Amino acid sequence: MYASLPRFAVAPGLACQCRLSSARSKHAPARRPLRQRAVTDGMDLPMGSPAPSFILPEPLTGRHHSLSELNSGKAILIIFACNHCPFVVHLRQALIDLAHEYQPKGVQFVSISSNSPHTHPQDGPEQMAEEAQAHNFPFPYLYDGDTQEVAKAFRAACTPEFFLFDNASGGPLLAYHGQFDSSRPSKYYDDSAPVTGEDLRAALDAVLAGEPVPSPQVPSIGCNIKWTPGNEPAWFGAGAKSS
Repeated sequence: MYASLPRFAVAPGLACQCRLSSARSKHAPARRPLRQRAVTDGMDLPMGSPAPSFILPEPLTGRHHSLSELNSGKAILIIFACNHCPFVVHLRQALIDLAHEYQPKGVQFVSISSNSPHTHPQDGPEQMAEEAQAHNFPFPYLYDGDTQEVAKAFRAACTPEFFLFDNASGGPLLAYHGQFDSSRPSKYYDDSAPVTGEDLRAALDAVLAGEPVPSPQVPSIGCNIKWTPGNEPAWFGAGAKSS
């Protein structure tokens, strides 16, 4: 049911787009950015992998949440996000709407910010609480910025990044690790498509129906996770810069 995905490299320095593998280039035509920005593709957590366990605080409520507590439905969607990245802001309302649509069907949505508050204080816990309250998030928005160990466990590389785990076969097992849709912020791309969520929606529908997730799975693209200096994972790359 699950096919392996290729690994994608983090862009060195300030780049319009990171280096693309031949596997991606067959299925995802290059987009034309209007402005340069550090852009990062998702890395690889193999399909069928169990969801890494975690316990993280929710700044809005002060509560701690664990994977085992949250994973009570048919599937669980883990979203690595943050406050400031334009790729996240671009999808924010559509993601909220998608959660309202699919949570009653048995899909638990969980958002995690792993950005360092030392380098990007706008993504700190107080600011996360303000963001969740201002937009009335219908899902927990959890903080991983102190240790960033959860991002490392998921091999997360960018925001936004989506991991959909299926509970049908004794899971949660990874069924989808791809983009929300082909839309990109028009501020940076001159050929941005409408925000539809069609890629993620197709994966959600397949998992709920007990069917294989459509392929190919086009990796998510966005801003790199803002690692605390000295805490970068090996896959981040010595030359990469935060923005």
